[in-house]
Amino acid sequence: MLTNTAAKRLTLWLGVAMVVALLLWVLGPVLVPFAVAAVLAYALHPAVLRLHQGAPWLPHVACVILVEMLALLAVLGVLLLLVPILTREVPLLQQQLPFMLDRLALFFNTLLSKYGWQLTLDVATLKAQLLTYLSANRGDWMDPLVASLKLGGSFALAALGNLILIPVVLFYLLKDWDRWVLHLVQWVPLHWRPAYDSFMQECDDVLGQYLRGQILVMFALSIFYAIGLTLFGLDLALPIGVFTGLAVCVPYLGFGVGLMLALLAGLLQFASLKAIVMVAVVFGAGQLIESFWLTPKWVGERIGLHPLAVIFALLALGQLFGFVGVLVALPASAVILVALRRMRDQYMSSKLYQGLEA
Repeated sequence: MLTNTAAKRLTLWLGVAMVVALLLWVLGPVLVPFAVAAVLAYALHPAVLRLHQGAPWLPHVACVILVEMLALLAVLGVLLLLVPILTREVPLLQQQLPFMLDRLALFFNTLLSKYGWQLTLDVATLKAQLLTYLSANRGDWMDPLVASLKLGGSFALAALGNLILIPVVLFYLLKDWDRWVLHLVQWVPLHWRPAYDSFMQECDDVLGQYLRGQILVMFALSIFYAIGLTLFGLDLALPIGVFTGLAVCVPYLGFGVGLMLALLAGLLQFASLKAIVMVAVVFGAGQLIESFWLTPKWVGERIGLHPLAVIFALLALGQLFGFVGVLVALPASAVILVALRRMRDQYMSSKLYQGLEA
């Protein structure tokens, strides 16, 4: 009888999981703004509670608006860090490109001649084409943009709609977060409430510690990269360093983008091996500090959520559910981690593991 009941419960939960997975897969594009807003609401809800507790005279709605505005300004500030990088690097690239191509052609022609290959790289045509497309005075730069907007008008319209919808959904989720959570809890059977509350509390603790630790790592790396690049004399050390530090929240992608920006800026400014040495020293040291000290100290040791598990969750859920899967990868990782811990504890305390069954 107990085995039959356990089988029914397992079948029920598997059915629920399959239905949820099917809905995420089918409604993926529609759920994007709601998933983004839900992740942001989960992260910002404690800030709303603390602000309301610290200023009880401030209405709850005002606390929600203030926290949401600060969060949106922070995201906008990170994106604006790319503006001085692009506005400075594109003209420098236009100026330095002929010299860099000449040196590159000389290097490859010399290298090929050593092996007896009589092949001369003609860079004149390449320089002319690249300078034409990098010219800031070309009027037909708008033609590809307009054509892409015409061809992908629905995509552009959807992206614009999501940018408008996300703050609206975020406001309502933050405003009624406790009520939404209460509605979800009411669906849990009463005799499951203690186990459910304990499980969700542990998931919340794991995810909260991960987010807090990751934020500390981001700020520490932002300071490190900015100071390290400044010591080498890079003009764009502050925006590139801060952007790289904040972008490490995206595993490997953020670090790679920051490295390429620093390498490009260094080559255009120094036009020597100093740029490669700068990137190797600063980013190599930053990666070592992050991997062997910051992340283990502030993230890994406290929660046991290994970076490889996060990367695997990002790739797997992104492959299955697209952008929505990437958004829910971190919460899903925390839930899976807690579930595996409890399954391990139950297994080790079972009669099967202890050898008490015949």
